[in-house]
Amino acid sequence: MKLLSALVVLVLAAAGCASAPVAADPFDARFTGRALRFDYHHTGRAGEEHVAPAGLRLEGAWPGSRTQLVDGTNLGKYLFEVREPDSGEVLYSRGFCSIFGEWETTGEAKALWKAFEESQRFPEPRGKVRLALRKRAADGSFAAPFFELEVDPASRFVDRAPLPTGARVLPIHETGPASERLDLLVLAEGYTLAEELKFEADAKRLSKALLATPPFSTRSNELNVRGLFVASPQSGIRDPRRELWNETAFGASFNAFDSDRYVLTYRDRELREQAASAPYDFLVILFNGRKYGGGGIYNLWATCASDTSVAEYVFVHELGHSLGGLADEYYSSQVSYEEFTPPGTEPWEPNVTALREPWNLKWRELVEPGTPLPTPWEKGAYDAVDLKFQARRAELAKGRDDAANEALFAEIKATTTPMLAGEKFAGRVGAFEGAAYEARGLFRPAVDCIMFTRNPSTFCPVCERAIGKVLDQHAR
Repeated sequence: MKLLSALVVLVLAAAGCASAPVAADPFDARFTGRALRFDYHHTGRAGEEHVAPAGLRLEGAWPGSRTQLVDGTNLGKYLFEVREPDSGEVLYSRGFCSIFGEWETTGEAKALWKAFEESQRFPEPRGKVRLALRKRAADGSFAAPFFELEVDPASRFVDRAPLPTGARVLPIHETGPASERLDLLVLAEGYTLAEELKFEADAKRLSKALLATPPFSTRSNELNVRGLFVASPQSGIRDPRRELWNETAFGASFNAFDSDRYVLTYRDRELREQAASAPYDFLVILFNGRKYGGGGIYNLWATCASDTSVAEYVFVHELGHSLGGLADEYYSSQVSYEEFTPPGTEPWEPNVTALREPWNLKWRELVEPGTPLPTPWEKGAYDAVDLKFQARRAELAKGRDDAANEALFAEIKATTTPMLAGEKFAGRVGAFEGAAYEARGLFRPAVDCIMFTRNPSTFCPVCERAIGKVLDQHAR
């Protein structure tokens, strides 16, 4: 009798389990678990832009978060959205910046049209979706889409060819599944097959510097870092001012926008094909060479020279741009932009402000009571010293003496570090005039920061907090 009763209980329990509704995972209900890439050309000139689709590419497993699908950071000059076509519900979104978005602020963009390769990656949906690109308006909001396209992931026009093989994935710092971590991928550029071990050592050294810098150091268990070795036919990258035209894996070159130290590549699609060999949220192109240079564009990628004496600084600083959405805080170095921040607008970057409403400062929670806004500092004295250094640096840039340039960097650091450290409000958050390539009218949160000079090895509290918000977006 006891046995029969037990069987009845088991049968009833099983029936109850069968009839109970099972909650479907929201991600799995809408997405396949694979990644799609939308390739396109961003074309136009200052004041006018268009998008020409180039195709959809099926990659491997979706490496991003499966819970943080809609961007809550409010970063970027542009916003990419994937919407349900009937209801208009946003299924996925990410803010970003682009080469076109920077180029359109240069003088060249006033005179001619150009086109740049771009791409957006998103989890492959189970049905048709509508892709949209929106641009930030003068009031800080994102305007109505300037481009929309309905796509069918089941279409025969989706490129499903096998991804390239042969690239070697190098584990550097792995702590968990890609979907639950922020994944950084370091790409080899300008390293020959014989220099593979050099790339491995360079990538590990610079990644170590990043992981020693807050907030990456305090949240290292939320990060994965990997290297990807792709051999280049020649060692080193292109440098038009030195008449070097090396053939490399991704075509990186100095002299982007005619700025000697700015390094970009215009072969984005080729780069993405190789990068799909490993899971990633953010990319760094580590190029083989001693000459000082690099670059960083939010949610695109960063570039960094491997062997310059300040490589650790460049690596971390440029990731501040490409990963954290941070603005440059310096204002005296030569750049090609004209009105990078339009007059009368509040910068979207979290570490720069026009301070039009001091009582509503975007980082007001971090300002100690009694700190004046704007915050006074000995700007005139600093500028007098810095402008002399900039003139010497401009002269050195005409030659090929990397050692002399590095010696100048050391001299600048030795001179300006005590100047800035001795400021009355050093170490405190405020609003210090001079930022984002403008000596007047824009303000930075600290008298010194890794986004301002090569002196410190850490971010200021405002920059650190901003990077933390991006970590939240990808590591949860």
